Amino acid sequence: QVQLVESGGGLVQSGGSLRLSCIASGLNLNTWSVTWFRQAPGKVRGGILCIGSTGLSTYYIDSVQGRFTISRDINKNTVYLQMSDLKPEDTAVYYCATGGLYNCPGLYDPLSYDYWGQGTQVTVSS
Repeated sequence: QVQLVESGGGLVQSGGSLRLSCIASGLNLNTWSVTWFRQAPGKVRGGILCIGSTGLSTYYIDSVQGRFTISRDINKNTVYLQMSDLKPEDTAVYYCATGGLYNCPGLYDPLSYDYWGQGTQVTVSS
C-alpha cells in the first residue's frame, strides 16, 4: 500500500521558517518526481515546487523563489520543503504528491498525480 505522509507544519510568525517532510512507504520516492502543493481556504490547490528524480527543482510560482527550497534524502525516502521568510499569504494546507514521472512537468496537472499525502497545516501570523 502506497502512502505519503507530510509533517512539520505548524504556527509560525511572519519571517519565520519551517521544514516540511514528505515520507513515503510502499514506493521508492527517489525514482520519481515529487511536487509540493498548497491550498489556502477558498482557493484552488496549486503547485509550488517540484523535485525531479535527478534532483533538479522546478518552481511553479514566483512568490516562493528565494524563500522555499526542495530536497530529498535518498536514505530516508523523504522529500523536504524548506520554507523561510514565511509570510501570512503562505498560510495553507501543504500537500506532497507524486505521479510516476521522472522529471518535473513544465505545467502540472493535479489530476495526473496518483498519490497524495493527507496534508499539513501551515499558519503564518503577522
